Amino acid sequence: MKLLRKILILLNPVYFLFVWLRNKAYDSGLFKSKFYDFPVICVGNLSLGGTGKTPMVEYLIRMLKYNYRLAVLSRGYGRKSHGFVLADSNSNSISLGDESFQIKSKFPEITVAVDNDRQHGIASLQAIDQPPKIILLDDAFQHRRVKAGFSVLLTSYNDLYCDDLVLPAGNLREPRSGAQRAQIVVVTKCPQNLSIAEKQVIQKRLKLNFNQQLFFSSIVYDKFIYSNDEKKSVQELKNESFTLLTGIADSTPLVGYLNNLGLKFDHLSFPDHHEFSKKELELIASKTLVLTTEKDSSRLKSLVHKKLYFLPITLEVDDYEKFETALKNFIKKLD
Repeated sequence: MKLLRKILILLNPVYFLFVWLRNKAYDSGLFKSKFYDFPVICVGNLSLGGTGKTPMVEYLIRMLKYNYRLAVLSRGYGRKSHGFVLADSNSNSISLGDESFQIKSKFPEITVAVDNDRQHGIASLQAIDQPPKIILLDDAFQHRRVKAGFSVLLTSYNDLYCDDLVLPAGNLREPRSGAQRAQIVVVTKCPQNLSIAEKQVIQKRLKLNFNQQLFFSSIVYDKFIYSNDEKKSVQELKNESFTLLTGIADSTPLVGYLNNLGLKFDHLSFPDHHEFSKKELELIASKTLVLTTEKDSSRLKSLVHKKLYFLPITLEVDDYEKFETALKNFIKKLD
């Protein structure tokens, strides 16, 4: 793979120029972006994935759901449906995609919809009974046809966008200069004991504008694991062997966390949004106990036996009061 990336770097100037010109066309008004007179908040990244967009969307839901009528709109990556789909009690990962189904399952009171065309999706949400007051756009930073009023850009602690290249030799969807469109940049998956000195080093490396704010977040793992009908303490896993199953972009933090607990497990690792074959499902079902991520569980729990558990995560944002103030000040301007 490294050799292939070195070869593909010859194509980088072509991709870079294409995306750079596209962004310039939107910035100059040659290509039109639609702006809305109500709060539209975008959560996205510059890289292909693995920065923790879904946990951030859930963080924003918890922050705002008690005071505002919310909707989450994404393209529904990996779904088999087409066009605009409004989630309901009959929805599943096939109709919504893994992340959107996870969000709807955790927050049934929140409106969740998917649409590849975000403009059409927003218009469709505005047309429903009791339309949302705030729309959260999941993974829409490169969807320039919609001009979000506020953008939260994520970058992983161990894979900062300032250290990466654009496709195809790197993992960036667009040049690093695209980060300037964000009001907030969050470095995700940080160690919980990250020092002030290291934060300052990262801030200098990211080279943010004076009007951008930088925050750092870390993953907080639940103390319990959950199946369809029960929960048990993570500590109970010390007394039994199990299989860790992951189908996400970056399983390193989870594997490291379980290793640090001294747990013994084998690891079945699959690519992000992997479609499991019949043979793979039979292998999974043959295991005594399977621990997986919440996203993977949303589509696997109906396919394998009850010994499937998932470990939920939440985000912890440093200086969270300042973070919330920035979001709520934006909302108040349009509320």
